Order: sequence, then C-alpha cells, then structure tokens
Amino acid sequence: MLYCPCGSEKKYSECCQAIINKSTQAKTAEQLMRSRYCAYVTKQAQYIFETYAQKSKQHQSIEEIALWAKQCRWVKLVIVKTYTDHNFSYVEFIAEYLQQNRLHQLHELSRFIQEDNQWRYVDGEIKDHSIIRDIKRNDLCPCQSTKKFKRCCGSLP
Repeated sequence: MLYCPCGSEKKYSECCQAIINKSTQAKTAEQLMRSRYCAYVTKQAQYIFETYAQKSKQHQSIEEIALWAKQCRWVKLVIVKTYTDHNFSYVEFIAEYLQQNRLHQLHELSRFIQEDNQWRYVDGEIKDHSIIRDIKRNDLCPCQSTKKFKRCCGSLP
C-alpha cells in the first residue's frame, strides 16, 4: 500500500503505519482517529483495542473488533472537523465502507482523552449510519480506483 488509507496523501509508512507499529505516537486526537481507521482497513484489531480509553475497554473485545473489521472493506475517510473543550478532544468524521455489495456511510463525532500522555478513544456519537447505495458489478468502484467494482473491491473475499 503506497498512500495512507486515512486520506492524508502521505505514504502509509510515513503516516499511520508508524503509529500503529508504535514507532511513533499520535500527537493529536485526529492522528489517533486516522490511525484507528487505518487499523480497521488493515484489520489490526489488537491496535484498535489498545487505543480505547481504560474505561471504554471493558465494553470491547478483540474478537468482536476483528469480526467487524473482517466484515467490512473501508474505502474512504473524511475528517469534518476537530475541536477541544476543557476535558476532551473531538473528531467528527465520515467513513464509507463496503459490506455485501452495499456502500455504507458512518458519520460520527468521536471523543478522545489523554491517558499516560497518549491519546485514547473514549466513545462516539453516531450522527448517521446508513446505506448509501447498492453497488453493481459494472459500477465504478467506490474505493476511487477508477476500476469497475467487479475488477476491484467486488473481487475480494
């Protein structure tokens, strides 16, 4: 993978991969959000679990995270806005994913805190989670590859 799936237009190895592999830390809540998205793309459930805040981990399992990541092919991330209040940092994003030949959209406002000088995901308020459309074999692939769906993401298991 050449470019980072998070949409930063940087090389994956110089962006989220370095955070996921723990050779560098996320400096902002947005960087952590982007790296978590890439971990879903690359199906790295352990990293996603580790980046939950302590109080949120008790409601998660690596197996459930891995199952969700396996069922979806994440194709696009757009950061809508970021901001901070007295206690938390927030990242509002829209992510698109394919599941069973349907394009879905997840619009969420995520909440982050710092624990032991590391950003952690607390929770999120889902603003919209819907099916955008069914993808037909000869449609252009929603991953923006310019290939037909049947020759791109539609051919993947």
